[in-house]
Amino acid sequence: MKAVIQVVGNASLSVGDKIVSKIGKGMVVYFCVEKGDNEEKLPFFAKKLANLRIFPDENGKTNLSVKDIGGEILLVSQFTLAGDCEHGNRPSFISAELPERANEFYLKLAKMLEEDYLLPVKLGVFGADMTILQENKGPFTIILDK
Repeated sequence: MKAVIQVVGNASLSVGDKIVSKIGKGMVVYFCVEKGDNEEKLPFFAKKLANLRIFPDENGKTNLSVKDIGGEILLVSQFTLAGDCEHGNRPSFISAELPERANEFYLKLAKMLEEDYLLPVKLGVFGADMTILQENKGPFTIILDK
């Protein structure tokens, strides 16, 4: 599993001309499930996303989590994070998990964040061609890989 986490002032996700999800301050998380990943990794990702201290405190130091700031999460499934660019010029995505299983893990992660950490989570549309507009802050981007 992999996640790219970006601190945002706001973000919106559209499919076609329709806005599907919108958040204020918080984080956009691009999440990828790879072949061989198991469900036991999900609690690690949920705990880490809820508690990462990547937001500035009153002194400008990164001491606050998304929970601490009352922020939101826009969780987007993104199989392209499994892209292997080592050989040739076209990425290979053979390490990406099959869609049905990847979607199952994606939805379980969202549920854990909402139920276990009481975080507001908005979702993308699994498998859709999405347009995401986000106001990056910092910019502050973290790659989480387990």
